[in-house]
Amino acid sequence: MHFIEPYTTSLMAKTDLASGPRAGRDSGTRRSWIYWTIATVVLLGGFADLARGGETLAPILLVIGYCVLVPLAILR
Repeated sequence: MHFIEPYTTSLMAKTDLASGPRAGRDSGTRRSWIYWTIATVVLLGGFADLARGGETLAPILLVIGYCVLVPLAILR
């Protein structure tokens, strides 16, 4: 019996990577695509308004897109 063996098996976390992704966290779901689509539309709208000189709506749309919708799409 090795000196290190008891410590590595009892103190290290055991992960089961062969089981695949957790239930409900599938990245290819339809819901995920909907969140990404909404984020893309809001960001494109913000950049379009910014290009035509918008000073109020463009920053609001860009902040909502980058700070709310993109993280929400990543987490879903």
